[in-house]
Amino acid sequence: MSEFGGGAVRDFMHRYLEVIPLDTTTAAAAERMGVKGIGCLLVESDDPKRGPLGIMTETDLVRKVLARGLDPTVTMVDRVMVSPILTITGDRPMLDASHLMETNHVRHLCVVEAGEIVGIMSVRDLVRSFVDAESGPVCELDKVYRPLSVLMATTFATIHSDASLLDAAQLMSEKRIGSLLTIEAGEIVGIVTERDVVRKGLAAKRDAGSTHVSAVMSSPLLSIDVNRTVRDASKAMAEQGVRHLTVTENGKIVGVLSIRDLVKMVSIRDRHRFLGRT
Repeated sequence: MSEFGGGAVRDFMHRYLEVIPLDTTTAAAAERMGVKGIGCLLVESDDPKRGPLGIMTETDLVRKVLARGLDPTVTMVDRVMVSPILTITGDRPMLDASHLMETNHVRHLCVVEAGEIVGIMSVRDLVRSFVDAESGPVCELDKVYRPLSVLMATTFATIHSDASLLDAAQLMSEKRIGSLLTIEAGEIVGIVTERDVVRKGLAAKRDAGSTHVSAVMSSPLLSIDVNRTVRDASKAMAEQGVRHLTVTENGKIVGVLSIRDLVKMVSIRDRHRFLGRT
């Protein structure tokens, strides 16, 4: 455990790396993500000695392929991957990883040791480390009255369930968000996320222009009461394998909580320490 709580990056990273060739189509990449149940892939260079050249995520597929109306069966990963890769060393504290993710607006970091990529750190790993820690920002926040009301977003984007996946991807890209609440007959009935669009849409070879949001959205909504703790919210997300929860008060939706909201809060509360070390 590091002196700042949360442990070191190497203690929480995943050592298994899923790597795809540079000439892979984005459709094939999406299918690989769906089969493996992961949110990112490393892209290898033409020269194996160089190691991975880039990284591609669900966000890249939604914003750079679907939202732009590109054909995923002919669009190659080198056109949408992020390169160079954002990295962190395994001995750094998890709090430093949270700052890098928040500053660069990403959900994954590659972990390097001796100049080589040896693992992947995800936003889920971050939250798990903070919630499990016996001290640190999350423990401090648990002492705040109704902490979920501090973390949640009280304004949220919506889309009708009859809208197309193309419409959803374009709205997510425009607003730079990873989820939309879905509406039917004026009522919120579900949620559609980047993961839904990629795994249930793109990976399933559905046409984005003709497939309705209702075909891939998650319903009913997973909710948590505003009076519950941050640990309760994190546990619910982990158990259900989701990154978003609607927050309710007296049965009414009053906000949306994302896993990135928690990371952002941790980064803000720890910024003084982080800046003091850089």
